[in-house]
Amino acid sequence: MPRKSIVSLATFCLLLTAEMARGEWPHWRGPNRDDVVTESSGWNGEAWLNKLPAWRINAGEGSTSPIVFKDRLYVMGWHDQRDSVICLELASGRELSRASYACPRHGRLATGDQGLYAGPTSTPELDEATGRLYTLSCDGDLKCWETQPKLRLAWELNLYDRYQVGRRPRVGRSGQRDYGYTTSPLIFGDWVIVEVGAESGTLIAFSKSTGQEVWRSQATGPAGHAGGMAPMTIQGVPCLATMAFRGLLVCRLDPDHAGETAAEYEWITDFANGIASPAVAGNQVVITSAYNHHKICKLEVTLNGARKIWERPLCSKVCTPVIHDGSIYWAWQQLHCLDFATGETRWSGGKYGDPGSCIATADGRLIACGGRGDLALVEGARRSPAQYHELATLERVLSTDAWPHVTLTAGRLLCKDRSGNLVCFTTAAADSNR
Repeated sequence: MPRKSIVSLATFCLLLTAEMARGEWPHWRGPNRDDVVTESSGWNGEAWLNKLPAWRINAGEGSTSPIVFKDRLYVMGWHDQRDSVICLELASGRELSRASYACPRHGRLATGDQGLYAGPTSTPELDEATGRLYTLSCDGDLKCWETQPKLRLAWELNLYDRYQVGRRPRVGRSGQRDYGYTTSPLIFGDWVIVEVGAESGTLIAFSKSTGQEVWRSQATGPAGHAGGMAPMTIQGVPCLATMAFRGLLVCRLDPDHAGETAAEYEWITDFANGIASPAVAGNQVVITSAYNHHKICKLEVTLNGARKIWERPLCSKVCTPVIHDGSIYWAWQQLHCLDFATGETRWSGGKYGDPGSCIATADGRLIACGGRGDLALVEGARRSPAQYHELATLERVLSTDAWPHVTLTAGRLLCKDRSGNLVCFTTAAADSNR
Protein backbone atom coordinates (compact mmCIF):
# COMPACT_ATOMS: atom_id res chain seq x y z
CA MET A 1 0.00 0.00 0.00
CA PRO A 2 1.42 3.46 -0.86
CA ARG A 3 2.68 5.49 2.09
CA LYS A 4 0.16 8.26 1.41
CA SER A 5 -2.71 5.74 1.59
CA ILE A 6 -1.37 4.31 4.86
CA VAL A 7 -1.18 7.79 6.39
CA SER A 8 -4.68 8.61 5.18
CA LEU A 9 -6.05 5.36 6.57
CA ALA A 10 -4.31 5.92 9.91
CA THR A 11 -5.70 9.45 10.08
CA PHE A 12 -9.18 8.17 9.29
CA CYS A 13 -8.92 5.52 12.02
CA LEU A 14 -7.77 8.09 14.57
CA LEU A 15 -10.66 10.37 13.67
CA LEU A 16 -13.11 7.49 13.83
CA THR A 17 -11.76 6.42 17.23
CA ALA A 18 -12.08 9.99 18.53
CA GLU A 19 -15.61 10.20 17.18
CA MET A 20 -16.60 6.92 18.90
CA ALA A 21 -14.97 8.01 22.15
CA ARG A 22 -16.80 11.30 22.06
CA GLY A 23 -20.16 9.62 21.60
CA GLU A 24 -23.43 10.90 20.23
CA TRP A 25 -27.09 10.51 21.23
CA PRO A 26 -28.86 12.83 18.77
CA HIS A 27 -32.29 11.18 18.72
CA TRP A 28 -34.88 9.73 21.05
CA ARG A 29 -33.66 6.20 21.92
CA GLY A 30 -30.14 6.88 20.73
CA PRO A 31 -28.03 7.02 17.56
CA ASN A 32 -30.18 4.49 15.65
CA ARG A 33 -33.44 5.13 17.53
CA ASP A 34 -33.44 1.58 18.91
CA ASP A 35 -31.69 1.76 22.34
CA VAL A 36 -28.79 -0.34 21.04
CA VAL A 37 -25.38 1.34 21.32
CA THR A 38 -21.84 0.53 20.20
CA GLU A 39 -20.52 1.79 23.52
CA SER A 40 -19.55 -0.36 26.49
CA SER A 41 -21.69 -0.26 29.63
CA GLY A 42 -18.67 0.98 31.57
CA TRP A 43 -18.37 -2.09 33.81
CA ASN A 44 -14.70 -2.68 34.59
CA GLY A 45 -15.12 -6.09 36.22
CA GLU A 46 -15.53 -4.73 39.73
CA ALA A 47 -17.44 -1.46 39.54
CA TRP A 48 -19.83 0.39 37.23
CA LEU A 49 -20.79 3.99 38.10
CA ASN A 50 -19.13 6.52 40.32
CA LYS A 51 -21.74 6.97 43.04
CA LEU A 52 -21.16 10.70 43.28
CA PRO A 53 -22.60 12.48 40.20
CA ALA A 54 -20.25 14.38 37.92
CA TRP A 55 -22.86 17.15 37.94
CA ARG A 56 -26.58 17.80 38.33
CA ILE A 57 -28.98 20.58 37.32
CA ASN A 58 -32.70 21.26 37.18
CA ALA A 59 -33.92 22.03 33.65
CA GLY A 60 -37.55 22.71 34.55
CA GLU A 61 -40.61 20.46 34.50
CA GLY A 62 -41.02 18.06 31.62
CA SER A 63 -40.56 14.45 30.56
CA THR A 64 -38.40 15.10 27.50
CA SER A 65 -35.18 13.11 27.37
CA PRO A 66 -31.72 14.67 26.96
CA ILE A 67 -29.90 14.31 23.64
CA VAL A 68 -26.20 14.78 22.91
CA PHE A 69 -24.29 15.93 19.83
CA LYS A 70 -20.64 16.98 19.54
CA ASP A 71 -20.06 17.21 23.29
CA ARG A 72 -23.17 19.36 23.79
CA LEU A 73 -26.27 18.24 25.63
CA TYR A 74 -29.72 19.61 24.76
CA VAL A 75 -32.68 19.40 27.10
CA MET A 76 -36.09 21.07 27.53
CA GLY A 77 -38.06 22.17 30.58
CA TRP A 78 -40.95 24.37 31.72
CA HIS A 79 -40.97 27.07 34.39
CA ASP A 80 -43.08 30.17 35.06
CA GLN A 81 -45.27 29.88 31.94
CA ARG A 82 -42.31 29.36 29.61
CA ASP A 83 -40.60 26.45 27.87
CA SER A 84 -36.83 26.61 27.73
CA VAL A 85 -34.46 24.85 25.36
CA ILE A 86 -31.08 24.54 27.10
CA CYS A 87 -27.64 23.68 25.76
CA LEU A 88 -25.07 22.35 28.25
CA GLU A 89 -21.48 21.26 28.06
CA LEU A 90 -21.66 17.48 28.43
CA ALA A 91 -18.53 17.09 30.52
CA SER A 92 -19.32 19.75 33.13
CA GLY A 93 -23.05 20.51 32.92
CA ARG A 94 -22.15 24.18 32.39
CA GLU A 95 -24.89 26.11 30.57
CA LEU A 96 -23.74 27.36 27.19
CA SER A 97 -26.97 28.71 25.71
CA ARG A 98 -30.69 28.99 26.44
CA ALA A 99 -33.79 30.03 24.46
CA SER A 100 -37.27 30.44 25.98
CA TYR A 101 -40.79 31.08 24.74
CA ALA A 102 -44.25 31.42 26.27
CA CYS A 103 -46.05 28.09 26.66
CA PRO A 104 -48.71 26.67 29.00
CA ARG A 105 -47.81 23.99 31.53
CA HIS A 106 -50.18 21.57 29.75
CA GLY A 107 -51.45 21.49 26.17
CA ARG A 108 -54.55 23.54 25.43
CA LEU A 109 -56.74 20.42 25.17
CA ALA A 110 -55.11 18.50 28.02
CA THR A 111 -57.29 16.42 30.29
CA GLY A 112 -56.51 13.76 32.89
CA ASP A 113 -53.41 12.69 34.85
CA GLN A 114 -52.04 16.21 35.14
CA GLY A 115 -50.51 15.34 38.50
CA LEU A 116 -48.22 12.87 36.71
CA TYR A 117 -46.87 15.09 33.95
CA ALA A 118 -46.33 18.73 33.02
CA GLY A 119 -44.27 20.72 30.59
CA PRO A 120 -42.74 19.38 27.36
CA THR A 121 -42.85 15.63 26.78
CA SER A 122 -41.58 15.27 23.21
CA THR A 123 -37.82 14.69 23.02
CA PRO A 124 -35.86 17.10 20.77
CA GLU A 125 -34.51 15.81 17.46
CA LEU A 126 -31.12 16.87 16.12
CA ASP A 127 -30.27 16.91 12.43
CA GLU A 128 -26.72 15.60 12.20
CA ALA A 129 -26.30 16.99 8.65
CA THR A 130 -26.95 20.62 9.63
CA GLY A 131 -26.65 20.71 13.43
CA ARG A 132 -30.14 22.17 13.67
CA LEU A 133 -32.40 21.20 16.57
CA TYR A 134 -36.17 20.54 16.30
CA THR A 135 -38.43 20.78 19.34
CA LEU A 136 -42.14 20.23 19.92
CA SER A 137 -44.00 21.58 22.95
CA CYS A 138 -47.03 19.96 24.58
CA ASP A 139 -49.07 22.82 23.08
CA GLY A 140 -48.00 22.06 19.51
CA ASP A 141 -45.18 24.57 19.05
CA LEU A 142 -42.89 23.04 16.41
CA LYS A 143 -39.64 25.02 16.32
CA CYS A 144 -36.37 24.76 14.43
CA TRP A 145 -33.25 26.13 16.13
CA GLU A 146 -29.81 27.00 14.90
CA THR A 147 -27.39 25.66 17.50
CA GLN A 148 -24.14 27.39 16.55
CA PRO A 149 -22.68 29.40 18.10
CA LYS A 150 -25.77 29.66 20.35
CA LEU A 151 -29.43 28.68 20.17
CA ARG A 152 -31.32 30.90 17.73
CA LEU A 153 -34.81 30.39 16.27
CA ALA A 154 -34.81 29.56 12.54
CA TRP A 155 -38.55 28.95 11.99
CA GLU A 156 -41.69 27.98 13.92
CA LEU A 157 -45.33 26.99 13.55
CA ASN A 158 -48.12 25.80 15.83
CA LEU A 159 -49.81 22.51 14.94
CA TYR A 160 -53.06 23.24 16.80
CA ASP A 161 -53.45 26.60 15.07
CA ARG A 162 -52.50 25.42 11.60
CA TYR A 163 -54.38 22.10 11.50
CA GLN A 164 -57.26 22.65 13.94
CA VAL A 165 -56.41 19.44 15.79
CA GLY A 166 -59.10 18.30 18.23
CA ARG A 167 -58.93 16.52 21.57
CA ARG A 168 -58.26 12.78 21.42
CA PRO A 169 -61.53 10.83 21.64
CA ARG A 170 -62.61 8.97 24.73
CA VAL A 171 -62.12 5.20 24.49
CA GLY A 172 -65.02 3.04 25.62
CA ARG A 173 -65.85 3.53 29.31
CA SER A 174 -62.35 4.65 30.31
CA GLY A 175 -61.63 8.22 31.33
CA GLN A 176 -60.71 10.69 28.62
CA ARG A 177 -57.01 11.49 28.28
CA ASP A 178 -55.14 14.03 26.20
CA TYR A 179 -51.53 14.86 27.07
CA GLY A 180 -50.95 17.23 24.17
CA TYR A 181 -48.04 16.47 21.86
CA THR A 182 -45.71 13.73 23.11
CA THR A 183 -44.08 12.09 20.07
CA SER A 184 -40.60 13.23 19.08
CA PRO A 185 -40.19 14.67 15.56
CA LEU A 186 -38.03 12.65 13.19
CA ILE A 187 -35.59 13.83 10.52
CA PHE A 188 -35.57 11.87 7.26
CA GLY A 189 -33.58 13.37 4.41
CA ASP A 190 -34.87 16.91 3.81
CA TRP A 191 -37.99 16.39 5.92
CA VAL A 192 -38.90 16.73 9.56
CA ILE A 193 -41.81 14.34 10.13
CA VAL A 194 -44.31 14.99 12.91
CA GLU A 195 -47.23 12.94 14.25
CA VAL A 196 -49.73 15.79 14.02
CA GLY A 197 -52.93 13.79 14.43
CA ALA A 198 -55.04 15.95 12.13
CA GLU A 199 -58.15 14.96 10.22
CA SER A 200 -56.16 15.89 7.12
CA GLY A 201 -53.21 13.66 8.01
CA THR A 202 -51.97 11.69 11.00
CA LEU A 203 -48.35 12.25 9.92
CA ILE A 204 -47.19 15.44 8.20
CA ALA A 205 -43.75 16.13 6.74
CA PHE A 206 -42.31 19.63 6.66
CA SER A 207 -39.24 20.99 4.93
CA LYS A 208 -36.56 20.88 7.59
CA SER A 209 -35.11 24.10 6.10
CA THR A 210 -38.22 26.26 5.92
CA GLY A 211 -41.07 24.58 7.81
CA GLN A 212 -43.22 24.44 4.67
CA GLU A 213 -45.52 21.42 4.43
CA VAL A 214 -44.27 18.78 1.98
CA TRP A 215 -46.75 15.90 2.33
CA ARG A 216 -49.51 14.47 4.51
CA SER A 217 -50.07 10.82 5.27
CA GLN A 218 -52.85 8.92 3.58
CA ALA A 219 -53.95 7.85 7.06
CA THR A 220 -55.85 10.49 8.99
CA GLY A 221 -57.04 10.92 12.54
CA PRO A 222 -55.67 11.38 16.06
CA ALA A 223 -52.10 10.91 17.19
CA GLY A 224 -51.13 8.49 19.92
CA HIS A 225 -49.40 9.12 23.23
CA ALA A 226 -46.10 7.38 22.41
CA GLY A 227 -42.57 8.75 22.67
CA GLY A 228 -41.30 8.39 19.12
CA MET A 229 -41.46 6.90 15.64
CA ALA A 230 -39.26 4.13 14.24
CA PRO A 231 -37.70 4.05 10.74
CA MET A 232 -37.77 0.68 8.98
CA THR A 233 -37.16 -0.80 5.54
CA ILE A 234 -39.77 -3.05 3.93
CA GLN A 235 -39.01 -4.84 0.65
CA GLY A 236 -36.28 -2.28 0.01
CA VAL A 237 -38.64 0.68 0.64
CA PRO A 238 -37.95 3.17 3.47
CA CYS A 239 -40.91 3.38 5.85
CA LEU A 240 -41.85 4.80 9.23
CA ALA A 241 -43.74 3.05 12.05
CA THR A 242 -45.69 4.84 14.77
CA MET A 243 -48.34 4.02 17.36
CA ALA A 244 -51.19 6.36 16.50
CA PHE A 245 -54.50 6.52 18.36
CA ARG A 246 -56.01 3.63 16.38
CA GLY A 247 -52.90 1.44 16.54
CA LEU A 248 -49.80 0.71 14.51
CA LEU A 249 -49.41 2.83 11.39
CA VAL A 250 -46.62 2.17 8.87
CA CYS A 251 -46.15 4.80 6.13
CA ARG A 252 -43.95 4.77 3.06
CA LEU A 253 -41.17 7.36 2.75
CA ASP A 254 -40.01 6.81 -0.83
CA PRO A 255 -40.51 10.12 -2.69
CA ASP A 256 -43.10 8.99 -5.24
CA HIS A 257 -45.24 7.32 -2.55
CA ALA A 258 -44.42 9.36 0.58
CA GLY A 259 -47.20 9.21 3.13
CA GLU A 260 -48.97 6.23 1.57
CA THR A 261 -50.04 3.57 4.04
CA ALA A 262 -48.04 0.35 3.89
CA ALA A 263 -49.74 -1.31 6.86
CA GLU A 264 -52.08 -0.71 9.79
CA TYR A 265 -52.82 -2.93 12.79
CA GLU A 266 -55.66 -1.95 15.10
CA TRP A 267 -54.58 -1.54 18.74
CA ILE A 268 -56.86 0.94 20.48
CA THR A 269 -56.00 1.33 24.15
CA ASP A 270 -58.11 2.44 27.10
CA PHE A 271 -57.39 6.07 28.05
CA ALA A 272 -55.66 6.42 24.63
CA ASN A 273 -52.56 5.39 26.57
CA GLY A 274 -50.57 3.14 24.27
CA ILE A 275 -47.40 4.76 25.63
CA ALA A 276 -44.72 2.26 24.54
CA SER A 277 -43.58 2.95 20.98
CA PRO A 278 -43.11 0.31 18.25
CA ALA A 279 -39.79 -1.56 18.26
CA VAL A 280 -38.43 -2.52 14.84
CA ALA A 281 -36.06 -5.21 13.53
CA GLY A 282 -35.94 -5.48 9.75
CA ASN A 283 -39.53 -5.79 8.56
CA GLN A 284 -40.78 -7.03 11.94
CA VAL A 285 -42.38 -4.85 14.60
CA VAL A 286 -43.07 -5.48 18.28
CA ILE A 287 -45.93 -3.58 19.90
CA THR A 288 -47.17 -3.72 23.48
CA SER A 289 -49.39 -1.96 26.01
CA ALA A 290 -51.08 -2.55 29.34
CA TYR A 291 -54.63 -1.33 30.07
CA ASN A 292 -57.23 -3.31 28.09
CA HIS A 293 -54.59 -5.23 26.10
CA HIS A 294 -51.97 -6.40 28.62
CA LYS A 295 -50.00 -8.19 25.92
CA ILE A 296 -47.00 -7.98 23.63
CA CYS A 297 -47.26 -8.83 19.96
CA LYS A 298 -44.81 -9.43 17.12
CA LEU A 299 -45.88 -8.53 13.59
CA GLU A 300 -44.40 -9.10 10.16
CA VAL A 301 -44.99 -6.09 7.91
CA THR A 302 -45.07 -5.97 4.12
CA LEU A 303 -46.12 -3.16 1.78
CA ASN A 304 -49.55 -4.80 1.76
CA GLY A 305 -50.24 -5.05 5.48
CA ALA A 306 -49.24 -6.62 8.78
CA ARG A 307 -49.45 -10.24 9.95
CA LYS A 308 -49.31 -11.41 13.57
CA ILE A 309 -46.47 -13.88 14.25
CA TRP A 310 -46.99 -14.35 17.99
CA GLU A 311 -48.67 -12.75 20.98
CA ARG A 312 -48.01 -13.23 24.71
CA PRO A 313 -49.90 -12.17 27.89
CA LEU A 314 -47.06 -9.87 29.01
CA CYS A 315 -46.75 -6.15 28.52
CA SER A 316 -44.88 -2.93 28.92
CA LYS A 317 -46.83 0.08 30.11
CA VAL A 318 -44.24 2.77 29.36
CA CYS A 319 -40.86 1.38 28.24
CA THR A 320 -40.45 0.74 24.51
CA PRO A 321 -39.05 -2.78 24.00
CA VAL A 322 -35.42 -3.19 22.93
CA ILE A 323 -34.69 -5.83 20.28
CA HIS A 324 -31.09 -7.03 20.39
CA ASP A 325 -29.13 -10.17 19.62
CA GLY A 326 -32.18 -12.44 19.37
CA SER A 327 -33.92 -11.14 22.50
CA ILE A 328 -36.51 -8.53 23.49
CA TYR A 329 -36.02 -6.51 26.69
CA TRP A 330 -38.09 -3.94 28.56
CA ALA A 331 -38.26 -2.44 32.06
CA TRP A 332 -41.74 -2.26 33.53
CA GLN A 333 -42.30 -3.53 37.08
CA GLN A 334 -39.43 -5.94 36.32
CA LEU A 335 -36.79 -6.21 33.63
CA HIS A 336 -38.10 -8.76 31.13
CA CYS A 337 -36.32 -10.84 28.50
CA LEU A 338 -38.13 -12.79 25.76
CA ASP A 339 -36.89 -14.86 22.85
CA PHE A 340 -37.46 -12.64 19.80
CA ALA A 341 -38.23 -15.55 17.47
CA THR A 342 -40.80 -17.32 19.66
CA GLY A 343 -41.92 -14.82 22.33
CA GLU A 344 -41.09 -17.33 25.06
CA THR A 345 -39.83 -15.89 28.36
CA ARG A 346 -36.11 -16.27 29.05
CA TRP A 347 -36.12 -14.51 32.45
CA SER A 348 -37.41 -11.54 34.46
CA GLY A 349 -36.34 -9.84 37.68
CA GLY A 350 -35.62 -6.66 39.60
CA LYS A 351 -38.01 -3.89 40.67
CA TYR A 352 -38.60 -0.89 38.42
CA GLY A 353 -42.17 0.36 38.89
CA ASP A 354 -44.12 2.06 36.10
CA PRO A 355 -41.42 4.41 34.73
CA GLY A 356 -38.78 2.57 32.77
CA SER A 357 -36.23 2.61 29.97
CA CYS A 358 -33.29 0.40 29.04
CA ILE A 359 -30.26 0.30 26.78
CA ALA A 360 -28.40 -2.66 25.24
CA THR A 361 -24.65 -2.04 25.28
CA ALA A 362 -21.77 -3.29 23.16
CA ASP A 363 -20.41 -5.55 25.92
CA GLY A 364 -23.61 -7.62 26.08
CA ARG A 365 -25.18 -5.89 29.06
CA LEU A 366 -28.32 -3.87 29.82
CA ILE A 367 -28.65 -0.55 31.59
CA ALA A 368 -32.13 -0.20 33.05
CA CYS A 369 -33.73 2.76 34.81
CA GLY A 370 -37.09 2.94 36.56
CA GLY A 371 -38.99 4.31 39.56
CA ARG A 372 -37.32 7.48 40.84
CA GLY A 373 -34.01 6.86 39.17
CA ASP A 374 -33.34 3.29 40.25
CA LEU A 375 -30.44 2.21 38.04
CA ALA A 376 -29.23 -1.32 37.36
CA LEU A 377 -26.59 -2.97 35.23
CA VAL A 378 -27.78 -6.43 34.17
CA GLU A 379 -26.26 -9.21 32.11
CA GLY A 380 -27.94 -9.72 28.74
CA ALA A 381 -29.26 -13.08 27.57
CA ARG A 382 -26.04 -13.96 25.75
CA ARG A 383 -24.12 -13.82 29.04
CA SER A 384 -26.98 -15.00 31.27
CA PRO A 385 -29.51 -16.96 29.17
CA ALA A 386 -31.69 -18.41 31.93
CA GLN A 387 -31.82 -15.94 34.81
CA TYR A 388 -31.85 -12.26 35.74
CA HIS A 389 -28.35 -11.33 36.90
CA GLU A 390 -27.61 -7.89 38.34
CA LEU A 391 -24.02 -6.71 38.36
CA ALA A 392 -24.56 -3.35 40.06
CA THR A 393 -27.33 -1.02 41.22
CA LEU A 394 -27.72 2.60 42.28
CA GLU A 395 -31.04 3.58 43.88
CA ARG A 396 -33.10 6.75 44.05
CA VAL A 397 -30.80 9.11 42.19
CA LEU A 398 -33.79 11.33 41.30
CA SER A 399 -36.73 12.92 43.15
CA THR A 400 -39.77 12.04 41.03
CA ASP A 401 -40.81 9.60 38.28
CA ALA A 402 -38.09 8.81 35.76
CA TRP A 403 -40.39 9.11 32.73
CA PRO A 404 -37.57 10.52 30.54
CA HIS A 405 -35.27 8.08 28.79
CA VAL A 406 -31.89 7.19 30.30
CA THR A 407 -28.99 8.13 27.98
CA LEU A 408 -25.48 6.69 27.63
CA THR A 409 -22.78 8.46 25.68
CA ALA A 410 -19.01 9.00 25.96
CA GLY A 411 -18.83 7.16 29.28
CA ARG A 412 -21.56 9.30 30.83
CA LEU A 413 -24.95 8.09 31.98
CA LEU A 414 -27.66 10.76 32.03
CA CYS A 415 -30.81 10.32 34.12
CA LYS A 416 -33.73 12.75 34.31
CA ASP A 417 -37.10 12.88 36.09
CA ARG A 418 -40.38 14.60 35.25
CA SER A 419 -39.56 17.48 37.59
CA GLY A 420 -36.53 18.33 35.46
CA ASN A 421 -33.78 17.00 37.73
CA LEU A 422 -30.95 15.91 35.43
CA VAL A 423 -28.00 13.93 36.82
CA CYS A 424 -24.81 12.89 35.05
CA PHE A 425 -22.74 9.91 36.25
CA THR A 426 -19.42 8.77 34.81
CA THR A 427 -18.71 5.08 34.41
CA ALA A 428 -15.83 3.40 36.19
CA ALA A 429 -14.30 2.24 32.93
CA ALA A 430 -14.45 5.73 31.43
CA ASP A 431 -12.68 7.20 34.46
CA SER A 432 -9.94 4.56 34.36
CA ASN A 433 -9.24 5.48 30.73
CA ARG A 434 -8.82 9.19 31.46
